Amino acid sequence: MTGDRLGPGPAAGDRHPAWGWELALVAGVSLAQSAVYAVVNLIEIATRAPLSEAQARLNVEQSTRPWFDLVYQLLGIGFALVPVALALFLMSRDRVWQAAGAEVGDVRPAARRMGFDFARPGRDLSQGLALFAVIGLGTLAVYWAGRGLGLTAEILPNNLSAHWWTVPVLVLAAAKNGILEEVLLLGYGVDRLEKLRVSPWLIIIGLALFRGTYHLYQGIGPFIGNVLMGLLFGFLYLRHRRVMPFVVAHTVIDAVGFLAPGILAAVDPLRS
Repeated sequence: MTGDRLGPGPAAGDRHPAWGWELALVAGVSLAQSAVYAVVNLIEIATRAPLSEAQARLNVEQSTRPWFDLVYQLLGIGFALVPVALALFLMSRDRVWQAAGAEVGDVRPAARRMGFDFARPGRDLSQGLALFAVIGLGTLAVYWAGRGLGLTAEILPNNLSAHWWTVPVLVLAAAKNGILEEVLLLGYGVDRLEKLRVSPWLIIIGLALFRGTYHLYQGIGPFIGNVLMGLLFGFLYLRHRRVMPFVVAHTVIDAVGFLAPGILAAVDPLRS
């Protein structure tokens, strides 16, 4: 019956999964969308005034009514993680493609394949904190240099009013960023690009440049800093194949920035 092709898996004759289209569509509803907006935002800012006079506001209030603001913040965090669930779901269907005769390589459960689990909590935490120390210091140095050279906007990481829920929401926002970026870029992105037979170094460089692009709304400095961070993360991930240390590092970096915004102000040469 022709309706059989509408079932849960590919037909037996389909042996060429559209990895490229799948990757593009997942990116299009998540980080690629952010990248496009970031590029347009950078152009708009740069053509209006010097970058050093611009501000990049993170964690902005969505309502002057605290309870509604809390709801909006939680909705934003929750919906931002939907592409992660989509990527994990699509990776879980690789076994279906394998059954149809496609060469798909590793078909273990998606979370286990990328190391997005709690199988090694102690080691993941220690490695993540070590990465945080390296990347955190590098971030401050890049921000200081970018502000001094006029290549970076002033980053204001916390623009929420003080409520009982502010700190938990900021921690959740940091965790959301860590999960969203590292699972999609390292876990899912590397997996799909390898299936497309892209060389390892092209994967590392390409994903690093992409990581930098969706931070362009903060200026050229954060673009460079995130590219360097992406090169390190990509290289280490391809060696160890566990995404959790990078999720931990990214989450802690953002949490410290959100909860202690004075750190950035303290190294800003334009505010000293």
